[in-house]
Amino acid sequence: MVEPVEDVTAYGVVDCKGVNLDPGESVPMVGVVEKPKADVAPSNLAVVGRYVLSAEIWPLLAKTPPGAGDEIQLTDAIDMLIEKETVEAYHMKGKSHDCGNKLGYMQAFVEYGIRHNTLGEEFKTWLKESVGIKK
Repeated sequence: MVEPVEDVTAYGVVDCKGVNLDPGESVPMVGVVEKPKADVAPSNLAVVGRYVLSAEIWPLLAKTPPGAGDEIQLTDAIDMLIEKETVEAYHMKGKSHDCGNKLGYMQAFVEYGIRHNTLGEEFKTWLKESVGIKK
């Protein structure tokens, strides 16, 4: 799944030949790169951490050398997979948070908390009371 982001340098970014995707649409990818420099990023569509891939990804991961951050990058293996079969980018519906950073994780937790079907109202009340306290 992908969604547009402002800072492409922090994410895996897909190349869909410049196609504009609306939420709910998908298109074949022609490439993907991990944490590109802004001036060479193929798009502003960042991978948001959900994948449905064929089993062919496993042998490709096994032979993937360390990339960005000197780590083995799934995006590098996906780029190899694209050479063998169609891999699509799906523009997610809804909202995501970058749980790879502390603020994004906290935002996700609060949003989930206020939408929770059994505890949401109680959590909202607590949150309003807590935020309203002057210290």
